[in-house]
Amino acid sequence: MRPPLAKRLVVLAGLFFSLVLVVLALWGIDWHATWEGVRSSDYRYVLPTLGALALAIGVRTVRWWLLFAHETRPPLRSVGNALLIGYFFNDILPARTGEVARVVALHQQAKTSRVEALATATAERMYDVLVLVALVLIAAPFLPEVTWLRAVIILGAAVAVVVVVTIALLGRFSGAPIRLLLRPLQWLPHVSPEWTERASSHAVRGLASLRRPKVAAVAIVLTTVSWLLMAVSAWALLVGFNLPGGFGAALLVVVATHLIEILPSLPASVGAFEAATIVALSAYGVDRSSALSYALVLHMIYLVPLLVAGYAALHRHAIHLARPSVLVLGSAEESLRQSEVERNG
Repeated sequence: MRPPLAKRLVVLAGLFFSLVLVVLALWGIDWHATWEGVRSSDYRYVLPTLGALALAIGVRTVRWWLLFAHETRPPLRSVGNALLIGYFFNDILPARTGEVARVVALHQQAKTSRVEALATATAERMYDVLVLVALVLIAAPFLPEVTWLRAVIILGAAVAVVVVVTIALLGRFSGAPIRLLLRPLQWLPHVSPEWTERASSHAVRGLASLRRPKVAAVAIVLTTVSWLLMAVSAWALLVGFNLPGGFGAALLVVVATHLIEILPSLPASVGAFEAATIVALSAYGVDRSSALSYALVLHMIYLVPLLVAGYAALHRHAIHLARPSVLVLGSAEESLRQSEVERNG
């Protein structure tokens, strides 16, 4: 069966966009200088880069777990496993497919509502953009003049407006706005009004952190810690490559490489990540060849461990899915044996 036209167009658009970014990133590169930068860097700094990355992922796991309502909160281990599966599929498939994969994986492991899990993932993205923009605003006096930061601030303002409106609507009308948004789904085959009603209540529960000040405050703190750890991770490798800019440059790299993920791209943001890093470091006068050598190593550090961890998580998930069927088969065989014994007896 062929995939829907819209899906094919997204994949093609991502392919074209990434190819354009690859061309821009590689345009005018001195490959000898790039290789020399890779070869001569101090790889002792890979360890703190990996350590900060691992801590950031751990903090994000706890954050996603806390965004679920207490009465429906899945086990922390299932949340972490699903998150790693999501990262794995984001790295091997285009169009951020991992966001769907982690929702499905969590539902299969912990029977968590897919709508609620998707709502919590949406809340995560809101917290991510808000905190990232806040960090940029706080650091702006210490950063060089960068024209694209204005677009970042505008994006953050737009997300802030969406969050405020969502909080106001949920607080005033409870789940009515979400029910209104989901009502057109009833026109689809096999979708009943009862299903949309249940989906609406699950979505409201998934977005509950937006109207609970204590939960929102904890989510903001955890989000801030995770972004700072990502910046520390990028900063450690900057030191290893002996590049200028310090923590400010690392923060710009984190902002640029994560905001570029909003646009469709190849799996693992190949090309987009490198182009965004080159643009970020150019603000500190880093030449394109040196910036590319740093971007390639940083991308590999972010990519390979998550692929390995994600594959291991996927393997554990497959074992979990197979276990109930093994138990059922075992019970059925035991029943057959018992029946045979009774007949022979």
